[in-house]
Amino acid sequence: MQTLDLALPDTRYPIHIGRDLLKRVDLILPHLPVPQVAIVTNTTVAPLYLATLQNALENAGIACIPVILPDGEEHKTWVSLNRIFDALLEARAERKITLIALGGGVIGDMTGFAAACYQRGANFIQIPTTLLAQVDSSVGGKTAINHPLGKNMIGAFYQPRMVLADLSLLETLPDREISAGLAEVIKYALLGDDAFFAWLEEHIDALRGREHDALLYAVRRSIEMKAEIVAEDEREQGRRALLNLGHTFGHAIEAGLGFGAWLHGEAVAAGMVLAAELSREYGWLSQQDCNRIGYLIENAGLPVHAPDLGVANWKSLMSHDKKVEQGAIRFVLLERLGRAVLKGDVDDRTLDRVLTGDRVRPCAG
Repeated sequence: MQTLDLALPDTRYPIHIGRDLLKRVDLILPHLPVPQVAIVTNTTVAPLYLATLQNALENAGIACIPVILPDGEEHKTWVSLNRIFDALLEARAERKITLIALGGGVIGDMTGFAAACYQRGANFIQIPTTLLAQVDSSVGGKTAINHPLGKNMIGAFYQPRMVLADLSLLETLPDREISAGLAEVIKYALLGDDAFFAWLEEHIDALRGREHDALLYAVRRSIEMKAEIVAEDEREQGRRALLNLGHTFGHAIEAGLGFGAWLHGEAVAAGMVLAAELSREYGWLSQQDCNRIGYLIENAGLPVHAPDLGVANWKSLMSHDKKVEQGAIRFVLLERLGRAVLKGDVDDRTLDRVLTGDRVRPCAG
């Protein structure tokens, strides 16, 4: 097991990475103010891992309230959030209860938001069960639900007490979910580590094959990069906004097609291709580097074609993005591999060329 420490101005918490950690209640117990937890999971994860976690906690004297929600991005709503509150209130749970998120990014986001709201703030712990959640959404304290007009538009910054990234939980993931998680791994390499990008090019097959050493390195390196950025800018007032590379386009894809039609990582992957094309339009990325991005995304099993949403619809959907500032959409673009910037003055004609052009060539070969 390896442990990283995320230090923030008002709190700090450990991020444990390794195999077979789900039964390690010794890692969980120090973070429980009272011997009661609510384990929030979904209909896919519960049959696989709920009993293991619940039995381990109950054997240690911890009372458990299981909350099983429907699976899927389309259920990241007020209705599901209220099911968490219903379970807590029916159990007469007090403020010092700890909510444990056992699932992917959707479960993590909703559990964190429920914890932020319940009696004005309960504790919560992240146990992410997908690659995407382990490398990205479980770390940093962003919690939210979706609105029909925009993804993650209703939420709060609320940090967990601990993150438990058990790599053995990835063994039951469908291949499609592994690829979706690799989108966020690729994002970190593009943001700030061109050597990591080159490493990914060499090891992408090992990652898709779930080789332990490759996964351990990729997960740790991604978390290290996110932890560094979050520690500097917890509430996304500056540098943390760069973590949204590909997300302005990606969130538009998710909303435009209907939440759940594409996995989040798939939409982000296609969004990164569009961001690369827009960067090339400004003369920042070279043809060669643009091609490398597309090839890596494609080799990760991810889409390089964005759907044709129509230019007007694209712009309308992106206007609901959280990075809109004074009416202008701010895009995360690449000056080069490993260096991202925020650009808020993208002119319409340049954007139109990207949205109406070939979404594979030249950035995907």
